Amino acid sequence: MLHIADLQSTVLPTSPPYPVPKLVPRVVPVTKSVLPSFEEYIAEIQALWETRWLTNNGSKHQQLERSLEDYLKVENVALFTNGHLALETAIEVLGLTGEVITTPFTFASTSHALIRKGLTPVYGDIRADNYTLDATKLERLITTKTSAILPVHVYGNVCDVEAIEEIAKRYGLKVIYDAAHSFGVTVNGRGIGTYGDVSMFSFHATKVFHTIEGGALTFNDPQLKERFNRMKNFGIVGPETVKEPGGNAKMNEFQAAMGICNLRHIDELLELRGRVRASYDRRLGKVEGIRLLSPQPGVQTNHSYYPIVFTNKVNRRDEVHDMLEREGIYSRKYFYPLVTDYDWNLNRFASRRTPTAQCIADRVLTLPLYPELSEEDVARICKVVQKGVMT
Repeated sequence: MLHIADLQSTVLPTSPPYPVPKLVPRVVPVTKSVLPSFEEYIAEIQALWETRWLTNNGSKHQQLERSLEDYLKVENVALFTNGHLALETAIEVLGLTGEVITTPFTFASTSHALIRKGLTPVYGDIRADNYTLDATKLERLITTKTSAILPVHVYGNVCDVEAIEEIAKRYGLKVIYDAAHSFGVTVNGRGIGTYGDVSMFSFHATKVFHTIEGGALTFNDPQLKERFNRMKNFGIVGPETVKEPGGNAKMNEFQAAMGICNLRHIDELLELRGRVRASYDRRLGKVEGIRLLSPQPGVQTNHSYYPIVFTNKVNRRDEVHDMLEREGIYSRKYFYPLVTDYDWNLNRFASRRTPTAQCIADRVLTLPLYPELSEEDVARICKVVQKGVMT
């Protein structure tokens, strides 16, 4: 038996004979998916155990479509299992052919949808102030093969919708907006989903509003609704009638129920996101060496992302990204690389032909932003950014 006296005379080692876990900073992800309370979601889906109607335009699906028409201030909504298939369906239903003018500063889905539907993307440069497709450079890209323009609203900032509409009308072109970043955004009170022929929204789990996975098309022409619904359900129009080859892109009832729950809280969530953005602005607004997004006149944004652009050394972005990661803070080079620099696109289109897009892609970093991001964490993030800029 070991006695107290023995312990007092024992020489303890200077380091323990076992590995000691290294203390690491608390992790801050670049985003967090919002969820309703467990009880709220369970209450929303409980009836599904009675009806067993789990997909194919069930009651939750119909309810969410109606609610989104009201919230987004649009005439028509068609729900899909994800935004990408929604975009492919819009391209097919509108009968696009040949070339479509779009932006290289976007997520892969935008260009991939065009390629997968047999179209040729033609890339235009972006504006230096809000990173959307530069409407002043569109006309030089239009040829006899051009059938449409596919602009992208970026980070909650909106494209020059009036200029794009005027050009499209003059040349007889369709317009499909990629509005994946723009849920709830308005321009002088008008819903962003009312512009163009069709707008595509993504309801992916990381978006401002989500249905776990999911997406939607908004449009002004009610005749499109029947075709969209048919094409996302194998072209079926009746128990024994299939009118045309279609796909399978239906939103199920569990997705729709998640959307119904999240929509109840969306205004509160957007307000919280706005507070986080304001906190960043206060700390980073006067830091030399970085540029922040400026508010657009008349635009009510959704604070979906917080991008900063480094204005001095081109590799400073990468250095700060790595500094943040060492502190357990995860940022994102978004969008980087340009679509035109993807492996499949190499030698098809030179990124130097869109110099503004190339410059922004090489220098942009999106910082963590989600409703429950604390003031303490924002201060911690900004401290690292400021240190990185001054290094």
